[in-house]
Amino acid sequence: MVKGVNFVELRDAGDPVEIARGYDAAGADELVFLDITASSDNRDITYDMVRRVAEQCFMPFTVGGGIRTVDDVTRLVQAGAEKVSINTAAVLNPDIVNQTAKRFGRCATVVNIDPKRVPYDDFVARTGREPEWVGSARPDGESSTANPGRFVLEVHTHGGRTPTGIEALPYAREVVERGAGEIILTSMDADGTKVGYDLEATGLVADAVDVPVVASGGCGSPEHMIDVLQQTRADAVLAASIFHYGTYSIAQTKQALAAAGLAVRPAPGAQGVIGT
Repeated sequence: MVKGVNFVELRDAGDPVEIARGYDAAGADELVFLDITASSDNRDITYDMVRRVAEQCFMPFTVGGGIRTVDDVTRLVQAGAEKVSINTAAVLNPDIVNQTAKRFGRCATVVNIDPKRVPYDDFVARTGREPEWVGSARPDGESSTANPGRFVLEVHTHGGRTPTGIEALPYAREVVERGAGEIILTSMDADGTKVGYDLEATGLVADAVDVPVVASGGCGSPEHMIDVLQQTRADAVLAASIFHYGTYSIAQTKQALAAAGLAVRPAPGAQGVIGT
């Protein structure tokens, strides 16, 4: 298992099976395993690892990375995944979302969207299109040199390495129409920074669709989870660094969320805490 900053500078975070077992025992609500280099390396996801994790964990388990066809989805489900998260394949072959939803249902069909703010001029020059949404600045306050304060939320694939020319908001609506029952929104601008979730991007996407949206990228404390759950329509929060390196425990995090008035399991219909 690895963790990085803005999808790069990856460093080891331990054995995925052992970490999964620990999160299960600690009471995490869900585990998300995303093989972020499977697509860029043009290889399959590690099915044996998925099987071993599924044998150790009794919480919901979502797996993504390296999925190219609905048959890959089938193999992941057979290996023990309860849900599959499709990213690069959903951009290259959008019908895979329809096919997955038809075969396994909307509840098992997750689309992971990795948006990144790119300069407005660059996006228009590459695509020849006017964007639906133009933002004022990135979460870190940086502006575009060519066009100060004008950014477009562009979907990226292959572990965040490849710009697609596709805007995040219309794309989120499209995958939901095709059958996605959940969206994991991982802000590339916030990923690994530990300065908080991308409230703007999360809020925009959560308002644009009528399925659960999981906020991902940038969590540095339980307070960041509280912020995104209270200030946007996100349904759950995903975190990695704060758990992998022992900054906070699952128990501490749930206590903080409950103290802020947020419902957490075992309460029915709780907003959840997800380890990735």
